[in-house]
Amino acid sequence: MGNTSSFRNGLIIEHKNGLYKIVEFLHVKPGKGAAFVRTKLKNVKTGQVVDETFRAGANVKSVRVEARNYNFLYSDQENYIFMDNETYDQIELSSSILEDVKPYLIENTKTTIAFNGEEPIEVRIPPHINLKVIETDPGEKGNTAQGGTKPATLETGLVLQVPLFIQIDDSVRVDTREGKYVERAK
Repeated sequence: MGNTSSFRNGLIIEHKNGLYKIVEFLHVKPGKGAAFVRTKLKNVKTGQVVDETFRAGANVKSVRVEARNYNFLYSDQENYIFMDNETYDQIELSSSILEDVKPYLIENTKTTIAFNGEEPIEVRIPPHINLKVIETDPGEKGNTAQGGTKPATLETGLVLQVPLFIQIDDSVRVDTREGKYVERAK
């Protein structure tokens, strides 16, 4: 049990008979009236994002999650197979729990899976991942004065904007939190 002063991004709480992850929060102290905390909560099971307001100091039940390291092995359309790095046990997760991370999963991606008891509730991936470009328009020589961008399709099917000098078969570093190009990978 905790209260609103312990809120932080990523904290998982029990709210309205479900598990919710705090996406963002803001303590508000109006000039008149009591303070409150405005939050954006994401339902762990469904992925639905809701706005909730709590009184400052209100009691909330935080959920203790256990995180274990896994490697992503492969997927067969609707299921994704992961292997525990310590015990070599494999688990199968449905695609619904992976909505946020699916565009970044390639074989042998190191992940962390959070469990509530024995139930997997969240898959976390590194903040930056290197992915190979499989399709993009050729950059025109000399057309870089404005620092333009072009769309590129990556090996996972993700399409994002990259600089004009990026070619097919180049590897690019992608920020998985924002889904943006960072740099050309070495």
